[in-house]
Amino acid sequence: MKQTIVSLLLFLIVLSGHGVAMSHELPTPAKEQTVYVPAYSHIYSGNQGKPFILTITLSIRNIDPIHSMRVHSVDYFETQGKFLMSFLKNPVLVKPMESLRYIVPEKGIKGGSGANFIVHWQSDVPMNAPIIEAIMIGTQNQQGISFVSRGKALIKQ
Repeated sequence: MKQTIVSLLLFLIVLSGHGVAMSHELPTPAKEQTVYVPAYSHIYSGNQGKPFILTITLSIRNIDPIHSMRVHSVDYFETQGKFLMSFLKNPVLVKPMESLRYIVPEKGIKGGSGANFIVHWQSDVPMNAPIIEAIMIGTQNQQGISFVSRGKALIKQ
C-alpha cells in the first residue's frame, strides 16, 4: 500500500512538471555571449584522494538551423584562474548545425579539478545560442569514467 502511494505521488509530480526540467521553455535569442565552461583535467577518488586523469573535449555546437556564428576566443584556465592556453589565433566561422571541438589530452593535467574554458562567440543577428559543453573521459586500472559539464553564459560587464 505504502509503495503504491509513493508511486502515485511520483507520477503526479512528473505529470505536473514539478521537479523536472521543463522542455517547453523557449530559448532567448542572443547575438553574442561569453560562456564559462567548467572542466576537469582530473578528479579525485578513494580515501587517499588519488587523481584520476581525464581527457577533456570542448564541444561548441551551433544549434541554429539558419544562422552562422563566429567563435572569437576559446581560452583554457587552471584551477587557480591562471591562463594556460588559447585555442584560437583568429575567429572561426561556425555554420548552421556545425560543431567545433578542442581537446586537452590526458597529459594536460595542469588544469586541475577546477579547470575551465571561456568561450566568446558572436553573430550578426539574434540566434539560438550554441550548446557549449566539456566532455571528460578517462580510463585506468580497468575502470572508466565519463561525464559532461555544460557552459553557462556570463553577464556582460
